[in-house]
Amino acid sequence: WWQTETGSIMISALPGAIPQKPGSATLPFFGVQPILVDNDGKEINDKGDVSGNLCIKGPWPSMMRGVYGDPKRFFDTYFSQFKGYYFTGDGARRDKDGYYWITGRVDDVINVSGHRIGSAEVESALVENKSVAEAAVVGFPHDIKGQGIYAYVTVKEGVTTNDALKKELIATVEKVIGKIARPDVIHWAPGLPKTRSGKIMRRILRKIASGEFEGLGDTSTLADPSVVQKLIDDKKEFHS
Repeated sequence: WWQTETGSIMISALPGAIPQKPGSATLPFFGVQPILVDNDGKEINDKGDVSGNLCIKGPWPSMMRGVYGDPKRFFDTYFSQFKGYYFTGDGARRDKDGYYWITGRVDDVINVSGHRIGSAEVESALVENKSVAEAAVVGFPHDIKGQGIYAYVTVKEGVTTNDALKKELIATVEKVIGKIARPDVIHWAPGLPKTRSGKIMRRILRKIASGEFEGLGDTSTLADPSVVQKLIDDKKEFHS
């Protein structure tokens, strides 16, 4: 795990040196001090399985020094929310072995019946299935739960999509996270809307999941704009 702002990898697997766990960013890189804090800014020191806001404690060699011409924005964005810590904007889980699992942006959390579910957590569970190439999860309005879980799933070449595979994926999520995180909708996606740098444009996926096909915003940075129309067509045909 790392960010453009961190300037280097911060939490990383070291193949051959430490055991790896699929889906985990594993352990901090040398000299890096990641911590989890609660919403009040208190460091979570429990040794068990805990979740919180991912922050970095103390400086590191490659850290950014500021935003050019706007020092206030730099401070407000990264250091104001949790005093004394660099706030990454990500949520994370730390298991009993000290391994970190990134659960997604703290503003990219789905509130299902009062339970906060990280989209990255569900995506990680879905891609554990050998048939899945990639997945993207977003929230959508749900009459009973407030928000439901909408999963866009791209399968590997040669895999047939059917109801049996849907049930298998739902069972995987229930096993890894729990029944509260089971997807309400699984949308077989021929591809995902990504920028040329490979970043998934989730705002487009949220709009489509909610049945909003107009006003998708600027799509000029998409690597393959045709993917969006395919997803819209599939939504209208199979998920309306």
